Amino acid sequence: MASIADLAREHCALDGPRIVHLQRLVRSWGLLADLSFSDLMLFGRSDPHPGNLALLGHVRPTTAQTIYRADLVGALFAEADRPVAAQVFDRKRIAEGQIELVDSGESVRVVAIPVRWRGEVIAVLTRESLLPLARPMSELERTYLKVFDRFARMIEAGAYPFERDPDDQYKAPRVGDGVLVLDALGRVEYNSPNAVSALHRLGVHDNAEGFTLGDLGVDDGVVRSAYSLRTHVIVEIERRPDVTVVLSCIPLVDRGTVSGGLVLARDISELRRRDRLLLSKDATIREIHHRVKNNLQTVSSLLRLQSRRLESPEARAAVEESVRRIASIAVVHETLAHAVGDEVPFIDVVRPLVRMVEEGLSSPDQPIHFSIIGDAGVLPAHVATPLAVVLTELLQNVVEHAYPTGHETKPGQVLVELGRDGATVRVRVVDDGVGLPSDFAIGSATGLGLTIVRTFVESDLGGTIEMRPRAGATGTYCELLVPVPSE
Repeated sequence: MASIADLAREHCALDGPRIVHLQRLVRSWGLLADLSFSDLMLFGRSDPHPGNLALLGHVRPTTAQTIYRADLVGALFAEADRPVAAQVFDRKRIAEGQIELVDSGESVRVVAIPVRWRGEVIAVLTRESLLPLARPMSELERTYLKVFDRFARMIEAGAYPFERDPDDQYKAPRVGDGVLVLDALGRVEYNSPNAVSALHRLGVHDNAEGFTLGDLGVDDGVVRSAYSLRTHVIVEIERRPDVTVVLSCIPLVDRGTVSGGLVLARDISELRRRDRLLLSKDATIREIHHRVKNNLQTVSSLLRLQSRRLESPEARAAVEESVRRIASIAVVHETLAHAVGDEVPFIDVVRPLVRMVEEGLSSPDQPIHFSIIGDAGVLPAHVATPLAVVLTELLQNVVEHAYPTGHETKPGQVLVELGRDGATVRVRVVDDGVGLPSDFAIGSATGLGLTIVRTFVESDLGGTIEMRPRAGATGTYCELLVPVPSE
């Protein structure tokens, strides 16, 4: 579905600043729908289709039943079918009237409000609800509707939405969480039952009406900031480690003067408890990775001590190979120890692996230069770990077999290329060494290193491996394709 920005550009020829103003309104109008117990619809005058109104947005209330089940956003309406909204575009002030629903024939009460930006009416906001039943309204309903009328006048005057929205608007409470209506001095005129409950959580058990939040022992900085800055302010108040309440204050402005405020209160104690639990678990997991890395390094050190006591060159070489395999796994755990979650940027694993092989195996008599290009993105640990071992085996294989002693005097060049195509990771290792034997086939290779590579890539990771001579040049081309399962 097209966004409000797309619809405003396509149907109403509105530019950037005007669209931003409408986007601010749409970010906050769930509150207005709840206060008015009504559907809110945002109309723009169609530029390519004169005589029509384009529906740019629609929000349903959580405090009442919607009267529109279908999604009509993006539709065009003849101005004759929406006379109240069309009238406001011309007269540029709030108007009221009725329309009939096409499907049911029910009468709908419409209050149309001009959305003004720097003196210009750029859209019309309509409040649409069924005609009220013959029953007395509760104090809560009367209060909410009065507050909505104050917001309507602010929108008409161009004073709302505010040009500065809080960055944490996404966590702003809704009307159902709890409402306190304040006067111009910040004293409570009305508090809803849910607001009373939120105040109880903060230790306030007295009747709040007639007092400021500061009088009640609650930090009223959110109110003072909202009144002085004339914008929406959101804060979290933590009374105890197990009690956290979000207070969101919106100043109500009348003719340039703050005439009152609306404070929304929401108890998020359970949410913050879960956040702390998750942070604790995440810290524990990272500590485990750190300890695993340390244990692997300890094992590597013990193996090195053992290798120094071995007299057989073959046994010493086998132990050193095992040390490098363990070190490649340790690199993954070291990266996970500093990461958030169970995923790692694979490039952060590849760089130390390549450096380890280059420093540990390359000799001054036959120098080999390694280079890395590309990026494979973020990989889950169960993919990154075996892939790190595989890459270590391939690089070790290159050093041992691609550049035999006395073959050439110039330094060897090895390229490690990483890439990702959707759910497939690509790893290439390309060298300019002596190349493969003419009868080489990876499927029949019996060496331990290539056996480990094939087992991890094909059996554990479900991928493929290709190893062949380079086309038109000396050396070997090896490519791994490994699927990354989606979460």
